[in-house]
Amino acid sequence: MARRRNRGRSINGIFLLDKPQGLTSNQALQRVKNLFDANKAGHTGALDPLATGVLPICLGEATKFSQFLLDSDKHYLSTFTLGVTTETGDSEGDVVVEHDAGAVTLAQIEAAIEDFRGEIQQVPSMYSALKHKGQPLYKLARQGIEVEREARTITVFDFQILGFRPGEQAHLDVQVHVSKGTYVRSLAEDLGRVLGCGGHVSALRRNIAGPFAESESMTLQDLQTLAEASEPADLDYLLKPMDVSVADRMAVELTATVATYFQLGQPVMSTQAFRHGQEGDIVRVFREGGAFLGVATVTEDGRIAPKRLVVEAD
Repeated sequence: MARRRNRGRSINGIFLLDKPQGLTSNQALQRVKNLFDANKAGHTGALDPLATGVLPICLGEATKFSQFLLDSDKHYLSTFTLGVTTETGDSEGDVVVEHDAGAVTLAQIEAAIEDFRGEIQQVPSMYSALKHKGQPLYKLARQGIEVEREARTITVFDFQILGFRPGEQAHLDVQVHVSKGTYVRSLAEDLGRVLGCGGHVSALRRNIAGPFAESESMTLQDLQTLAEASEPADLDYLLKPMDVSVADRMAVELTATVATYFQLGQPVMSTQAFRHGQEGDIVRVFREGGAFLGVATVTEDGRIAPKRLVVEAD
């Protein structure tokens, strides 16, 4: 049986989308992919339909390096509504129970938040995209099925209160900087539980994802407007180079001859890695004065072994 060929252009790079509210991350991804007429695309960490903000979208060969962005820290601005617990942990779910949060004070919230800073244990929401036996948890939850989830270690590097509006249903504006795998809705639910009134996320915006800030991103509407007056190739200037996803890693350059062997999947000697790298380090690799070739792992003897290769390097 013949392999199905991908439709679209072979275009490589990262587009920073400011995801609008109301779309799933996959819906937003598909729209960007179509506007660029790209043959392959993937996002780097889902945002719920409720959420807005920075969603890096990898096109073409850049999808090979999306894991490095998935593993990066994230920053969020969020509003927690205290006094209302919902089925999903956000405002899109049905209300499960309501408690009067009128007695909750800012001092109580500040004291409670202390236990949510640093390395903590968090049980993922049943409405997360984590999988159980191949099925996303949110799909099981919608069928009324709940499965046991193990608590995972996450890190809350920063958890700041930006504003508080007390009342029967109190509203708490926060800014958090968290490690990968953190669910902000779970922070809201757990904080509400500690305060004894329940809580959920009523607004959520990702303002930083790894090395990317919201100031660098573009709305879907603006991209669509540009696309209406352009050919897909005319939009390529909006793409960031593939290697920005690993910009924090040491850069290694190879001569044209050595680069040829590296691109064939063979470990090669690198003076830079031998002198400055440690065994197990991930480095980004370039042809001398030229293209990004991929990432590699430093071996015990100072060579670099290919880990992810760019097939279509210039």
